[in-house]
Parts: sequence; C-alpha cells; structure tokens
Amino acid sequence: MSDYSEVLPDDHNPSPPTLDTDIIIIGAGISGINTAYRVQQDALAGTSYIIFENRGQIGGTWDLFRYPGIRSDSDIHTFGFAWKPWIDKKPLAAGGKILDYMNEAATEQGIMKNIRFHHKVFGMDWSSQYSMWSVTVENDKGESRVFHSRFVVLGTGYYNYEKPFNAEIPGIESFKGDIIHPQFWPEKLDYTDKNMVIIGSGATAVTILPSVIEKVKHATVLQRSPTYIVPLPMNDTWVKFFRTFFPSALARRINRLRWIFRGYYFYYFCHFFPNAARKAIQAASIQELPKFVSWDPHFKPRYNPWEQRLCVCPDGDFYAALRTGKGDIVTDTIKQVTEHEIQLTSGAVLKPDIIVTATGLKLRFGGDIKITLDGEPVDVSSKFAWKAAMMQDVPNLIYVFGYLNASWTLGADVAAKLLTRLLQQMKTQNATVVTPRLQHAEKMEGKEIMKFSSTYWKEATKVFPRFGGKGQWQANRNYLVDMYGAKYGDVKTGLDFA
Repeated sequence: MSDYSEVLPDDHNPSPPTLDTDIIIIGAGISGINTAYRVQQDALAGTSYIIFENRGQIGGTWDLFRYPGIRSDSDIHTFGFAWKPWIDKKPLAAGGKILDYMNEAATEQGIMKNIRFHHKVFGMDWSSQYSMWSVTVENDKGESRVFHSRFVVLGTGYYNYEKPFNAEIPGIESFKGDIIHPQFWPEKLDYTDKNMVIIGSGATAVTILPSVIEKVKHATVLQRSPTYIVPLPMNDTWVKFFRTFFPSALARRINRLRWIFRGYYFYYFCHFFPNAARKAIQAASIQELPKFVSWDPHFKPRYNPWEQRLCVCPDGDFYAALRTGKGDIVTDTIKQVTEHEIQLTSGAVLKPDIIVTATGLKLRFGGDIKITLDGEPVDVSSKFAWKAAMMQDVPNLIYVFGYLNASWTLGADVAAKLLTRLLQQMKTQNATVVTPRLQHAEKMEGKEIMKFSSTYWKEATKVFPRFGGKGQWQANRNYLVDMYGAKYGDVKTGLDFA
C-alpha cells in the first residue's frame, strides 16, 4: 500500500486501526520543536512522535515573516530554548538569527528526522472505541492519508498564516499605490525615496519604522491610540560579568534566569504600582523624543502599563527614527482613503506612496483544524482550559499557548513539561486516556487573561478556550510557579484517567 493510499474511516474497518506513532505534534515552530525535545528527554523510554509541518522548513513565524527589521519583541534569553541557551550578548535578536538558531537546535537534537514537511493537517477525530486520534493529513502533491496516534499536540501558534487580519479602513481599496501587509512583505518591494504610512501602534509598526527610515523619503506611523514603547539597551554589561567569573554554560543559564526574574519584576512593578510605572516609562520616552514630537497624545496610552503588552525598541531605535526628521507619528482616525491620500478625522491629509497595514494578526486556534469527538464537532470557545494546556471534555490533546506577559517559549515549555508529566501519571494509573472534566461548568466564571482592547484580540475570544477564575482552570501567569506545578504539582484534580 502506498504511504498515501486512501484510508477508510474506522467504521469501515472491522479491526482497530494500527497506531502510526504515540504522539503527533502539529507545527514545527518554537512550540513544536520544544515539545519534541521534551518528549525525547522526559517522556517514557521508547515514546515515538511525528511532527507535521505545512511549510517547507521549520521556524513558523520566523520562516514566514520577512518584513524589514523582523525581530523578537521579548528578550531572546528567555525566548530561546531552556535546553539551548542563547549565546549572543544582545537581548533582542533578528528574525534570521532566530531561524538559524532553531535549525541548529533541531539538527543537534535529531528532531529533523521526525518532521514531515509540506504536510498540512485538515482534521482530527477522536475515537472513543479505540482510544486514539485519527489525523487527516495532505502532502504537497495533494495526496491524503489518515495517521493514528494516542496523543496530539497542537503547536500551531495562534494566528492565521495564510490570511492576515484586514482592519476596516474606509476606501482603502481605491488607493492606487502599494498596500502592504507585513505578514506578506514582498521581497522586491522598493521603498527608496517613497513616502510610507505605517498604520498601527503595535510591535510590528515599532519595528518597521526604524528599519526603513534610511531609505524612505518620509515615513509616518499612523495610530488610532498609542502604546507604551520602552527603549531597551543592547549593551548588556551583566553578560560580560557572568562570562568572566563563571564557566560559559553556567553563565548563560544564570543570565537566562536573570532575564526571567527581570521580566517578572517589571511586570509586577507595573501591576502593583501602575502610577509609578507610567511615570517611569513617560520619563524614558520624553528623554528619547525630539522636541518637535510631543509625548501627549502620541505616547500617552489610555491604560496602565502591562494591562496590554508593551513594545520594546532596541537602543531606542524607534525614537532615533523620529529624531532624524524623516519619521513622524500621528494619532488620529482615518476618515477616508482616496486614490492618493489618507484623509483623517481631524482634517489632516497624508499623501503616501506606500501604505503598510500593521493592524494586527488574524487569530485562530489550532491552525483552524477541524476537531471532532466520535464525529461530533468540538466547540472550542465553549470549553474551559485545564492548566492552560488541555480542553474540557477533549481527551489526550495538548494545545500550546505561550505567555502574553513574558516570552512565548516559557509558556510553551510549561505545556511540554506538563505533557511528559501526564504521560508518566498515565503509566502509574495504567491509563491510556486522560480527559479534563469540569463539574458544574455552568457555575464557572470566565476570566480574561489581559484587558486587551485591540479589535483583532477581541475576535480571538470567539475561537479560543476560556479560562476560569479558580483552581486548575485558571490562566497561566508566572513561569516559575507554573513550571513548578507542571513538574511537581497536582495533575489529578480535574482529570479523568481511563
């Protein structure tokens, strides 16, 4: 039989399907590669896995995004893998370097041989009769096959790789110049001596402005409302200190732990002392701003620091771009886009050659893979999340969702560690199935992770599992606490083992 011959559904097969692997991991980005490593190192001996990756190489976000200046917006020491400390001294890393790092890590650990590239997962169905997942996969030749596994891990990230988020911009379809979405930045786009307007106020806009400022004639960041933009020095003297007095491997681990504590120190400082945090960020911004750009309204958000994600800029490069005089920032709303202009509500007019719509991402859960239980669709948004990694009433499924108040990888590692812990617990209880169960779910009060007001984030609540207000159903908030819980905490409450 060909590897991609048609496989009939279970109800046509008189005997149980043959397991192809113990675990199917979907996605070969940060989450998938890290999960594969944890399975190899911490799962039961002999546990097998396959990674299905839709694209032609690993990297996920870092393989897809190619806009100018693409980089991490979290420090790379915690964004990198715990098992492969980042070597470079600078705390923020360019996208290309991150992609090289991921390839090196996966190759060193022998993960590459378990990846099936150009394999897109379309659906997965849990069979209660056989206690296994049937995962429908199609390769780049259009051939499909069903793979069977005991466990599935969704390492698919949280946004749509194929379709960007298209904000409602009145009249933008009539614009005669180039309209660029950062997610699909054209490799040959020439913006030399062009007037560019970057619509948005998030990390992407903050990254693009300083990266294009040398070549453009002029660039304007057009935002509806401001965000906090924190300058981060790239010369980290502590790295040199650690490397001087400690062995290199130990120095890198100490530095990573330092960045974990540093991140949470700042987060909790903002949380418990919002006024002081606001004043500190305001002072840092004003110090960097040119005199002809005012802090209010362009850098005065309506919310407190860390009620939404902060933006960081290496060595204050965003502010440096404004100081050149070739870049500016406008806080206003769009009334109408015409063939050659952007007309603002205030009456001001911008005349760009290129419009960059850095207005957010189109979020989705699990790569939009159709998930069914015995043929019945799962309504993901109606389910509560167990330890932010499993879904209520859905067996043997881990989904990876990183932190919003820290590096994504930290949260991904907690989920991966939780997976291996569950596998060990299942062996102890002689179980093959583990299912989160919530008694009196109708009484559980839902709770937001963060007070995001962005349109694209509000849409996410319609497709993601919900978080509860107590117990195992709360959202993850602190890596140190959550990782301790994944390693040593309670992995029985709220779970049904069979």
